[in-house]
Amino acid sequence: MSGTPDPTTTPSTLIRLLLADDHPVVRAGLRAVLETEPGIVVVAEAVTAEEAVTRAAQGDIDVVLMDLQFGRGMGGAEATARITARPAAPRVLIVTTYDSDADTLPAIEAGATGYLLKDAHPEELAAAVRTAAAGRTALAPTVADRLMNRLRSPAVALTRRETEVLTLVAEGLSNQAIGRRLHLTEGTVKSHLARTYTKLGVDSRTAAVAAATDLGLIRR
Repeated sequence: MSGTPDPTTTPSTLIRLLLADDHPVVRAGLRAVLETEPGIVVVAEAVTAEEAVTRAAQGDIDVVLMDLQFGRGMGGAEATARITARPAAPRVLIVTTYDSDADTLPAIEAGATGYLLKDAHPEELAAAVRTAAAGRTALAPTVADRLMNRLRSPAVALTRRETEVLTLVAEGLSNQAIGRRLHLTEGTVKSHLARTYTKLGVDSRTAAVAAATDLGLIRR
């Protein structure tokens, strides 16, 4: 189902959107907000990340609004990487409830043009869509602040792999189980944790998880 374009807007200036989210209420809310905006039209929806990758490749999408968590299957960061790897790819604007480093960094590294939270005001959402369509970066204030803090305080900035390891520690996995999940040796997992302890100034798994959570490095 497509929205109704503004009669004064030519097809070449329309910003054509794909909404990728597994929650129908969220998709309906995004559509309701964005289709009131002149020059913006929702041309398709996807309920899985895999579907979003396939639909985005058809050549009639300018911006994909991408959630990060889809339950089973591919996640939003991986879908973003696949979408943006193609020539003349649409821009990807992450729209999610998560703002920890464990979420923002993989998405941005995957090629997302912007990162917005689902509690953003409608005006902020529309502005982010237009900014992303123009190829400029659109970041939620909390995300921008966190990225700036990482630059100012590199000592407490975890690498993507360190973040992945610590996130799995927080889920209660053993070093051996983490190694299996991430295809690492147990020794490599221990090395990542040792560097993490040093960066966070702690000496235990529990303290590392607590400190990283307080700093917003992993999801609460």
